[in-house]
Amino acid sequence: MSSDPFFGATEPLRAANAVAALLMLDDGRYVMQLRDSIPDIFYPGHWGCFGGAVDHDEEPAQALKRELKEELAFNVEEAREFTRFYFDLSGLGQPKVFRIYYEVPATLDAFSRMVLREGAELRAFTGVEILKQPRVTPYDAFAIWLHWKRLRFA
Repeated sequence: MSSDPFFGATEPLRAANAVAALLMLDDGRYVMQLRDSIPDIFYPGHWGCFGGAVDHDEEPAQALKRELKEELAFNVEEAREFTRFYFDLSGLGQPKVFRIYYEVPATLDAFSRMVLREGAELRAFTGVEILKQPRVTPYDAFAIWLHWKRLRFA
């Protein structure tokens, strides 16, 4: 068995509705999280967007604010829904779930005050830099690409 949990983990996973931040600095870079290399999460050891599961008693926008406060000590002042992805995992005995991406602006000053509370690393990347990384969660990579190339869809 591989010591890399992405390849070797056998722990069960549960799909859930989720939110994610396209956390954009005013210089155009995306703030990303290197996910922990633990066996009980989706895409361990991959770069991904900050965010997480929507609790049963909360609205997605509330979940986004809660997650960014928990993970980065960052207070969301503005968030605009950018896109939604739907995943039908019923063939795996899992529910149909959504992942909502919000565009969340942040200043360089706010970035300097962010405190990583979840994950292995915090880093800001240009669109090219993050998409060239060898390990990026595929759904987040697609959302970033859509956002980065959004003017092509005008």
